[in-house]
Amino acid sequence: MENQLTESAHWFESIYMGIYEQVTNTDLWMTVGQAIFKIIFIIIIARILVNLVSNSVNRIFRKREKLQLNERRVETMRSLVNNVTSYVIYFVAILLILAQFGFNLGPVLASAGVVGLAVGFGAQNLVRDVITGFFIIFEDQFAVGDYIQTGQFFGEVKEIGLRITKIKGYTGEIFIIPNGSITEVTNFSIQNSLAVLDVRVAYEEDVDQVIEILNQSLKDAPTIIEDIIATPEVVGVQDLGPSEVLIRVTAECKPMAHFAANRKLRSLVKKIFEEKGIEIPYPRLVTMPQKDMKNFL
Repeated sequence: MENQLTESAHWFESIYMGIYEQVTNTDLWMTVGQAIFKIIFIIIIARILVNLVSNSVNRIFRKREKLQLNERRVETMRSLVNNVTSYVIYFVAILLILAQFGFNLGPVLASAGVVGLAVGFGAQNLVRDVITGFFIIFEDQFAVGDYIQTGQFFGEVKEIGLRITKIKGYTGEIFIIPNGSITEVTNFSIQNSLAVLDVRVAYEEDVDQVIEILNQSLKDAPTIIEDIIATPEVVGVQDLGPSEVLIRVTAECKPMAHFAANRKLRSLVKKIFEEKGIEIPYPRLVTMPQKDMKNFL
């Protein structure tokens, strides 16, 4: 029994001495401290490089007139370049940090192709997102700042990456959509839009005279409403309602400006009607006393 206790004591003592030697090993702590310092230094340098590259890219793409690219294309390319360079810098930083932990980067880089192939089979959705994102940018399907609709999502494109696209809705929400799920896109920002305004006038008005007044009065609309780029066109009588004649007016506007232009154009038409004395129909209620009603019947 005493021999077993003695052996256990020697065992614990050897373990304690081994731990004590490691803890008090100055060279070990110097090596650990240097590794921690290098890791922190690598992280700081990576952050600085990302900021420097981002600022440089932004400065270059601001001079889009020298690049002979339009604004929407410039914003898309700027966002993509910043995205890709960030991935590359952080990937290199991770490899350098792994080297501080004693990993041999040669075999890691040599096996990257095999690992990438395995990841490709295991992450097909990710690969599909990246490939779709590449073709969206390459084919210029839409760009940053465009108003698009894909599926049930509608809004302004805020960011295009190789994997995801961010769309801001009218009420401020941000839709983050994987590129692989974007199969159909309606882009409202490529071509000019059309504001369509239906004007109602009373049956008592002379329709031809109303159309002539609108044609003459709306000639200055492009100077009054900046979103309108051409003189509005009075198409003519669109419909005959129960108590009004419907006259349609169309105006070519800047892309996605037809909503605001329509509101301003409606206000302008109301002022024209008030100045010219043209009556806008509205519901009327005629009341008759009961005794007069009996005589009427």
